[in-house]
Amino acid sequence: MGNGDSRVRGLAARAGGWSARHRWAAVGIWVLFVVLAMGIGSAAGRVDVEESDQLKGETHTAAQIIDDAGIKEPAGETVLLQSKDASVTSTDSDFRTAVTAVVKAVEGTGKVTDVTSPYDTKTVSKDGRSALVQFDMRGDADTAGDRVEPVLKAVAGVQKDHGSLRIEEIGGASMAKQYKDAFGDDFKKAEYSAVPVALGILLIAFGALVAALLPVALAMTAIIATMGLMGIVSHVQPMSDTANSVMLLVGLAVGVDYCLFYLRREREEREAGRDAGAALRIAAATSGRAIIVSGVTVCVAMAGMLFTGLAEFEAMGLASLMVVAVAMVGSVTVLPALLSLLGERVEKGRIPFLRRRSRRGNGESRFWTAVLKGVLAKPLVSVLVAAGALLAIAAPAIGMKTENLTLDQEFGNSLPIVGTYNRVNDAFPGGSEPAEVVVKAKDINAPEVKQALADFKAEAVSSGASLGPVDIKLHDARNVAFVYVPLVGGSDQDKAAKSLEKLRDEVRPATLGKVDGVQAPITGQVAGSHDFNDQLLGSVVPVFAFVVVFAFLLMLLSFRSLTVAITSIVLNLLSVGAAYGILVAVFQHGWGASLVGAEGVGAIVTWLPLFLFVILFGLSMDYHVFVVSRIREARLRGRTTRDAIQHGVVTTAGVVTSAAIIMVAVFAIFGTLSMQSMKQMGVGLAAAVLIDATVIRGVLLPAVMALLGERNWYFPKWLHRLPDLTHDEAPEPIPSTVAGEGERLRV
Repeated sequence: MGNGDSRVRGLAARAGGWSARHRWAAVGIWVLFVVLAMGIGSAAGRVDVEESDQLKGETHTAAQIIDDAGIKEPAGETVLLQSKDASVTSTDSDFRTAVTAVVKAVEGTGKVTDVTSPYDTKTVSKDGRSALVQFDMRGDADTAGDRVEPVLKAVAGVQKDHGSLRIEEIGGASMAKQYKDAFGDDFKKAEYSAVPVALGILLIAFGALVAALLPVALAMTAIIATMGLMGIVSHVQPMSDTANSVMLLVGLAVGVDYCLFYLRREREEREAGRDAGAALRIAAATSGRAIIVSGVTVCVAMAGMLFTGLAEFEAMGLASLMVVAVAMVGSVTVLPALLSLLGERVEKGRIPFLRRRSRRGNGESRFWTAVLKGVLAKPLVSVLVAAGALLAIAAPAIGMKTENLTLDQEFGNSLPIVGTYNRVNDAFPGGSEPAEVVVKAKDINAPEVKQALADFKAEAVSSGASLGPVDIKLHDARNVAFVYVPLVGGSDQDKAAKSLEKLRDEVRPATLGKVDGVQAPITGQVAGSHDFNDQLLGSVVPVFAFVVVFAFLLMLLSFRSLTVAITSIVLNLLSVGAAYGILVAVFQHGWGASLVGAEGVGAIVTWLPLFLFVILFGLSMDYHVFVVSRIREARLRGRTTRDAIQHGVVTTAGVVTSAAIIMVAVFAIFGTLSMQSMKQMGVGLAAAVLIDATVIRGVLLPAVMALLGERNWYFPKWLHRLPDLTHDEAPEPIPSTVAGEGERLRV
């Protein structure tokens, strides 16, 4: 092996020792840190990602032009009037009466402006059965959903008087309101239920209230502190609500895991006959060291998001990185101090009927002992079967299709407005989400500019990119014009993207592109999705390379083994691949989709594969580092590699299983949400963690290590000059006096 030094050394051991000796100081410093972080962060306020900074490319340029011009685009709303009988058309008197009634009703609310009749704007469908009344909401577009209720009621009132017609409203404000009413509390419920679920599982795992509360308390204080830090850091790197939700998920997962690893090891050593001081020393030098290695690896993985160039991903990456770092520091400092303070009182609050289950020596799991017996008896067969199964599960990922989900894909039939969205798109392809051309000129009223705008409007239709009507809105004082182009393809993302490309590559260069000094970036929902995909695809290689290379280097330096570093990366990639396969099988191909309420999605949301890779690669290292550290520790104590594998896996099986159950339960909560993107995230994370904690750690890892034998510890001489980050505890802890309950433990 690369390092046989048995001295107690390393940051984790020193930190744990200091905290146990200065327990009140350690607890006080931690509480002060949490309070100061939250207080300063609240005072500083959080700066959120601006829409203009969300993306690069044309979408960013368009948003920047609008911001620089000081134009506040209102929330646009549309009322669809559609005859239920094909014999009734827009030229009939009843239809015209209904249009007039809608215009009068929405104007009468005093909440809208710029109301237009379909007879003036030519927004009547080809078959004459559908027409659109369009208007803007007064005030800030971001809060329009809070003011749209009177308008919706006015439209509903007109509907009651005209039963032969379908009269319904759709737009940014009405969608925001319906979304908030239906799902606004979903995230909060998921976030709030995650903590009780984790606590319940910990109560079963430990059988004692105090022991179960410690991991949750550590995770929650780490999350609170990180919320404050996010406010401070947001003045350099803007944050977002999405980043906050991801931070909470990751913080709860790693905070509970790290504390669980530490607490279980300390308990195990005490059960084995060590006194409280020796048990705490061993936990600090072993589990504490594994926590630091794992935490740094997770931080590196999260840092990969900073290479996407996408503001939302950068915010998520930085927020996740911070909460992992805070939880890691808390686990190796305040946790040993609390354990020193509590002593035997950590077992207080025993839960009836949850008495500690009898274990084999050193906390070995009976179930995993039986599994390992078979795996180690035939390691080659185990590798072939387990790896073959995971590769088969991963196979569907080869045909993965990613796209930004449309409204009907995201919500299915759970929202009434989805039906309106589909009917508008059927009658006016692309009308509900038109492309928006933001034209900036030195003089927007110059003859050549006006002619170019007219040519663009005509060419957009004649080229086949749009069926019309193309609407132009001038802001003369700002020398800016907005051109709204319904794209052929409508809600079909692939067809709409082709129409967008025709606008950008053919229509624009032949018209607006011929006028010097004119900028004409094209934005909108389809354009934003297209630009997001392009930027995300461009960042895949650098993100993957960064995460894999740095994780490999950290494993190499932490275990002084080239073999361990390589197998760690391969096994983690296999786990991620299996998660991808499950996602594609369920959400794209629909295999078993009804079990999770995902019928008809047909694609994976664009941001998810890269997000899952970073999150899973980081989180799976928790288990891997913990298990391999225990195997290496046993090997250093003189066991054979085979015995060390057996010992390492079965003694960590309980804590890994408990940690995995918590993660799976928390992630599964998000899999129950109505939004398909959140459902995909929850199912993907839960499935991957389950596979990682069972097939990977329980079968593949021990089987591969058994096949490799002593080659597991191969470390070429030419690599010996690399820094040595191994921190190994002594083979036998130094005896110390058993401390009484609550007595200071000398470490």
